[in-house]
Amino acid sequence: MTAVWRDVAPDGGLREPCSYELELDPAQLRDLYRLMALGRRVDRQAINLTRQGALGVYASSLGQEAAQVGATVALEQDDWLFPTYRDTVGVFARGVDIVEILALFQGSWHCGFDPLRCRVAPLTTPLATHAPHATGLAMAARLRHDPIVALTFLGDGAASEGDSHEAMNMAAVFQAPVVFVVQNNHYAISVPIDLQMHASSIALRAAGYGMPGVLVDGNDVLSVYGATRAAIDRARAGGGPTLIEAVTYRIEPHTTADDDTRYRSAVEIDAWRARDPLERFLALLRESDMVDDAFLATVDAEGETIAARMRDALFGAPDGDPREMFDHVYAAKTSQLQAQQTALDRELSATEETE
Repeated sequence: MTAVWRDVAPDGGLREPCSYELELDPAQLRDLYRLMALGRRVDRQAINLTRQGALGVYASSLGQEAAQVGATVALEQDDWLFPTYRDTVGVFARGVDIVEILALFQGSWHCGFDPLRCRVAPLTTPLATHAPHATGLAMAARLRHDPIVALTFLGDGAASEGDSHEAMNMAAVFQAPVVFVVQNNHYAISVPIDLQMHASSIALRAAGYGMPGVLVDGNDVLSVYGATRAAIDRARAGGGPTLIEAVTYRIEPHTTADDDTRYRSAVEIDAWRARDPLERFLALLRESDMVDDAFLATVDAEGETIAARMRDALFGAPDGDPREMFDHVYAAKTSQLQAQQTALDRELSATEETE
């Protein structure tokens, strides 16, 4: 199979479609679908768990599975992934335990998994603050002659932040082996993309930094994989960074705490549902006789097993002690911190006495 995307020319035009022969066998293509399907099941279960009170909040990846899985699978084992709070499916596809991933949405004081072991940085809630981290790691790798690549996800809103500009500029100046994948899902919470920028494409910004810009259909997992793989290979060979804009759409609200009916229409959402990346890829695999009903049933069963484990782990988790929040702030507690801890102790003691 061949992946197709377009390079963005400095003048804003699109060059002829670029083709990339995918070195993926049928088993690997089926696994792409499997990861997307499992990611969607995990996403739905996380939303349900939030509504049931097991999670504080959740940012859905529904509709963006192709962008996240296609980019993540293109990484080698030793490469690094720097995700945002909306990249649960991508981090899951990287092999991180879903229960550990959800620690962020539980409100835990730690990220839930070992970044060094997984080669995945903690999911970040502040917009774009992880982009300079990705660039810094890539710069260090280049100085140490370590042949790894860093890939960082950004949303269109995060791409409007100053941290993104600084990270991309530094990456280009020092030719750092980093790939910036912007998932343009058309909204920065409630702000549509046309109110964030006047340019026709985020990928156009690449020319200003001095790196290649690539515009890709973010709902086509093969195109995302092909463009990302080409950018990773280029970075690993010393060619420097690449900015990839994957045009996709966020089907669910910004988070489970968001009312998206205030800023977009059901008609718009339905139009993007018709471009479902999962159904689109499944149709291609069926047409090529690469999947059958037995395979799909196996994937569905695996998804239900994972969902059940999520429910059991989150509902069966022991209650945390809120006093822990004071243990790892300073080596020696400040007077203000000590006063806050004393006040909390009093409040908790009073609550325990009334129970």
